[in-house]
Amino acid sequence: MSADDDAIYEYARQHSSPEDEVLAALNRETHLQTVYPNMLSGPLQGKFLEMISHLLAPRRILEIGTFTGYSAICMARGLAEGGLLHTIDMNDETMVIARKYIHLAAMDDKIILHTGNALDIMSNLQEIFDLVFIDADKPQYISYYNAVFDKLRVGGVILADNVLWGGKVLHENKFPDRETKGILDFNTFVSEDNRVEKIMIPLRDGLLMIRKVSA
Repeated sequence: MSADDDAIYEYARQHSSPEDEVLAALNRETHLQTVYPNMLSGPLQGKFLEMISHLLAPRRILEIGTFTGYSAICMARGLAEGGLLHTIDMNDETMVIARKYIHLAAMDDKIILHTGNALDIMSNLQEIFDLVFIDADKPQYISYYNAVFDKLRVGGVILADNVLWGGKVLHENKFPDRETKGILDFNTFVSEDNRVEKIMIPLRDGLLMIRKVSA
């Protein structure tokens, strides 16, 4: 981010609803205990996820990429009565932090944590989802999208994080790494998918909101 970007982010944060005590503590612990704390959704994106969830009132949410549980807690707050959120991650260590704060947020009965390969776990989930959040291995984004598409109801929403990838999407030839290529391929794939409506939102590192309009 440039200095102006930082200032705009801070201005937006100051004029948005703040984190509660649990999320603020989780934010702090993530920065103290993890190598890449910038993977945390943070207060602005977290509140956006929470509001989208409240608007949809989903009965079932799938999150691919738990990290320390911040986004899972935010989205679970919008679940319909009796709703569940399934969240998947490969990292046992960050799952320990996620489990701790899910408990502190009184979400034990709303959030189910899965540790392992997301594609394998997704294939065994017998659910129809209303909301999906993809925030995991970037070269696998298209695979995640395809794996979950038939499990998403018509009218349901997929949110994909990091679709601007620090601005690298504007300089494809300068950044030929697997992660950048994965994001670029995913963005193109979704833009050409006529089964969905989509809008790319320059919030934080970019969110792609995708609404399924046909099977």
